[in-house]
Amino acid sequence: MTWLRKIAEFYYDGFRAMTVGKTLWAVIIVKLVILFLVLKLFFFPDALSGMDDEQKADFVSRELIER
Repeated sequence: MTWLRKIAEFYYDGFRAMTVGKTLWAVIIVKLVILFLVLKLFFFPDALSGMDDEQKADFVSRELIER
């Protein structure tokens, strides 16, 4: 278990000592969140909303067979 602790401390110390890196990581995380939210909202609509379990099963099986 001590090697896990050593690895965690290594990364913790590395991120704590960063100066410019913190800003870059913040920018990367914000961009990823925005990207995935936009993709989810506009390109992956919730096709199964408002269906009961049997309707969902029929829809999924029909989509798998036809595609």
